[in-house]
Amino acid sequence: MSATLAEVLRTFGPAFLSKPVHSPALTTAQGRVWRDIVSCRTPARGGTRQQCDQCGHEQCLFHSCRNRHCPQCHNSARDAWRCAQLAELLPVPYCHLVFTLPHALNGLAQAHPRWVYRPIMQCTAATLTEFAANPQWLGAMGAFTLVLHTWTQDLRRHIHVHALMACGGLDAQGVWCTPKRSPTFLFPVHALSKVFRGRFLAALALAAKLGQLGRDPASTEAARQDRLKVLLHHDWMVYAKTPLAGPEVVLDYLSRYTHRVAVSNERILAVDIATGVRLRVRADNHGGKRTVLIDGPTFIARFLQHVLPPGFKRIRHYGLLSPAVKTQRMAAARAALAMPAPNAKAQEDAAAFLKRVASIDATCCPHCRTGRWFTVEVLPAKPCARPNLDLQCRGPP
Repeated sequence: MSATLAEVLRTFGPAFLSKPVHSPALTTAQGRVWRDIVSCRTPARGGTRQQCDQCGHEQCLFHSCRNRHCPQCHNSARDAWRCAQLAELLPVPYCHLVFTLPHALNGLAQAHPRWVYRPIMQCTAATLTEFAANPQWLGAMGAFTLVLHTWTQDLRRHIHVHALMACGGLDAQGVWCTPKRSPTFLFPVHALSKVFRGRFLAALALAAKLGQLGRDPASTEAARQDRLKVLLHHDWMVYAKTPLAGPEVVLDYLSRYTHRVAVSNERILAVDIATGVRLRVRADNHGGKRTVLIDGPTFIARFLQHVLPPGFKRIRHYGLLSPAVKTQRMAAARAALAMPAPNAKAQEDAAAFLKRVASIDATCCPHCRTGRWFTVEVLPAKPCARPNLDLQCRGPP
């Protein structure tokens, strides 16, 4: 059985908090994430005591924290999201693109995470929208979803956006347009890279001019010019993966990215107070794995840098999927593709079926395999010892 992120925080939390080099000041959001993960599905959150109606076995189920950074809670959120998105897929191939920021901007992201994350999403969306509208490539309004990730496999900072885009779009006359070059080829990645870089650097220059980056590590004009030279010299990577065909494949693929957290409990192989955290990471692009050993306080510091600013939406939809007009535009797209209208009753039945199956699995007693659990007592939240993070926390950046 693998170790857990909560175990890492409990084991190395005191050492992390006692060294200013690791925790100069936690943000309020980081402190909340820490508390939620440590208390998730423990007596600290309360729950219920259940008993089997056949064999009499008992179990205690404690409430989850539902924090989007918690590795114990993201699976259920992912499955719910996947079910809700089923009606929004179109019967066309989908292209997966990845837009990445150079690591020269990591210091700015540390000081101003909200500012860096917002423009990368906006610039990615604007770039894809511009290329989709260009008659040379598509000449229509596309349909795409963006998901922000900020980590590498070993939890270092690596800011990038995953884009899943339908290979086609709807033009002003309501006609479905396929890509000009090939049914599965959307846009040239080198051209995307240049436009994306230009948009982001323009946003960065404007923010500096308006004084919005007061904690920028490049605090002088000379430092900003040096950083600009590095950014202009750097290749801003846009990577296009193999197009995907089939709604089920697309949905399974996208759901793996939408609710992924920085580190899952399955990848934490061991927690040792003397040596640190042993983590499984990707070794190559062919499914190979290897393990790395990370010092405990360093592991916590790396994890906390991926806590998102409060309220920041890391999953966003654009074009035909834009929430304000999605109903009308997606109906027009389905009509253009001669798709049958979504059967609300069938969707309802499918959701009820999944809920019923999940309910049977959850309520069946694993000891006698015939009985069902029923609640015999509601357990109130039970305060437990935990690191005092209040004095460590500062306001959100």
